[in-house]
Amino acid sequence: MLGGIFRLDRPGPLQADTTIIVARGASLPVIAEKLHGGGVIDDAFLFRLAARLYRVSRSLKAGEYAFPAGVSMGGVIDILVSGETVVRQITVPEGLTSAEVAVLLAGVEGLVGELDGVPAEGSLLPETYNYAWADARPEVVVRMQKAMADTLDELWPTRAEGLPLDTPAEAVILASIVEKETGMPEERPLVAGVFINRLNLGMRLQSDPTVVYALTGGSGPLDRALRTRDLRVDNPYNTYGNHGLPPGPIANPGRASLEAVLNPAETDYIYFVADGTGGHAFAKTLAEHNRNVARWRRIRRTIQQR
Repeated sequence: MLGGIFRLDRPGPLQADTTIIVARGASLPVIAEKLHGGGVIDDAFLFRLAARLYRVSRSLKAGEYAFPAGVSMGGVIDILVSGETVVRQITVPEGLTSAEVAVLLAGVEGLVGELDGVPAEGSLLPETYNYAWADARPEVVVRMQKAMADTLDELWPTRAEGLPLDTPAEAVILASIVEKETGMPEERPLVAGVFINRLNLGMRLQSDPTVVYALTGGSGPLDRALRTRDLRVDNPYNTYGNHGLPPGPIANPGRASLEAVLNPAETDYIYFVADGTGGHAFAKTLAEHNRNVARWRRIRRTIQQR
């Protein structure tokens, strides 16, 4: 037996780094066979014997573990006792609706459990989150919601003076619109500044993404281009037909959009339109804006004709 115990420190049979999942409640014999079948150890009996001899048979923790090539049997035992499982990651892109985040989570490998409905719109902070195998989806959502709440608690006190936003919830609403209007980081403060100016002037926000949300309910992207008649849809989220902010967020905004809304660029711009480069052309007057719109329509026609 002493010769066998000595083998615990010798390099094992594993030829390449690998991962093994130890299920919750798995017995020592089951764990030993899983490791043997995965080529991590070459002697399941010796593994069981060593775990019992060193009184760690009840200390082997469930989870997904990474084993390096050539890991010794003693090293395998140390890894399982440590509970240092593989850290997986899921990235929630900025601007997804909560329904889209729910679909994303449903397809994440290793998560378990189902969500009890779609989380509140705008309650999830887009971010990269760590998780472990067999973590529960509802728990991940709770972490996303806490991250958003913590971010608002941090940013709200830093807001500029005189904003037409009375609550953090209103900041999330406007940030969600900014998020959907531009994917260019350098434009966010400008776009936010335009919307702040419009709110201060009592002008309608006239944001196309709010109309899309009115039409889809946040289920996902609109499967066609917006039409002129869409801008007349009778819906509280339609900012062409209603003054002020819509009744709720239209997506989950990221930190940068929240920062842009709470500290927008000081500008006289009150209009903007796509410029054909992925960004926008901004204008202070309607006449200037109309010229920008005409230019964008020419660019769009050229693109469509290609």
